[in-house]
Amino acid sequence: MMIKKVLVAVLMTAALAGCETQTEGQQRATTGALIGGAGGALVGQAIGGNTKSTVIGAASGALLGAVVGSATTPQRRGEQLCRYQDRYGRIYTAPCDDRYYNGDY
Repeated sequence: MMIKKVLVAVLMTAALAGCETQTEGQQRATTGALIGGAGGALVGQAIGGNTKSTVIGAASGALLGAVVGSATTPQRRGEQLCRYQDRYGRIYTAPCDDRYYNGDY
């Protein structure tokens, strides 16, 4: 039993150490997946009481947590790129202007 706890601690440390080079959106998705997976496993075990329910709950929770974590990442001004077309018909990308952020596009 002690070996399992040590193994889980090492794996969690390695997983969290990999977050150092991720963007904010990737970090939020990873954190959401970890929290959702743990919560889903607890709920799956409480509802079904067997391994299959626990695994299904963990997978569902991890997926939902990753989606929510990624979707709730705030967008900062100047980081979003928009497509523009000049008067000659050429299309280019550039940082979005205030019309994008105000919804007037």
